[in-house]
Amino acid sequence: MSLKSFKPAEPKTAKMEDTEAPSIQSQLAQWPVQLKLVPVTAPYLQDADLLIAADCVPFAFADFHRRFLKGKILLIGCPKFDDAEYYQQKLIDMFKVNDIRSIEIVHMEVPCCFGLIRLVEMALAESRKDIPLTITKVGIRGDILESSTKA
Repeated sequence: MSLKSFKPAEPKTAKMEDTEAPSIQSQLAQWPVQLKLVPVTAPYLQDADLLIAADCVPFAFADFHRRFLKGKILLIGCPKFDDAEYYQQKLIDMFKVNDIRSIEIVHMEVPCCFGLIRLVEMALAESRKDIPLTITKVGIRGDILESSTKA
């Protein structure tokens, strides 16, 4: 197919019932959310249930707020494009300084996202904290592919 003959798909128009749907309330409990910006001693980290999510997950998983975020403190990052060593050290410090109740990692099925799991597991080992860990993998089409818990 040549570029001259390429025609983009027509945009879909919203149906009336789509625009009249009730708005969804955000479940975000704190700001900032970017791991690089969250202070190690932020008061909201104390006794927190952490949700550590790859940057792409909220865009792929439409029900992110209700399914994952409700009642949790969010930290987001990208293990491919961000400074992984910095993130690992920051997580070690966060785990050492705060009493974290639980951690859930939510990542995409793509290979670059698996680095997020490694970062958190290494930080947990280095911090010598025994924190329950749940790992959830989201598919590129927005479905949950698997979820497991390590106590």
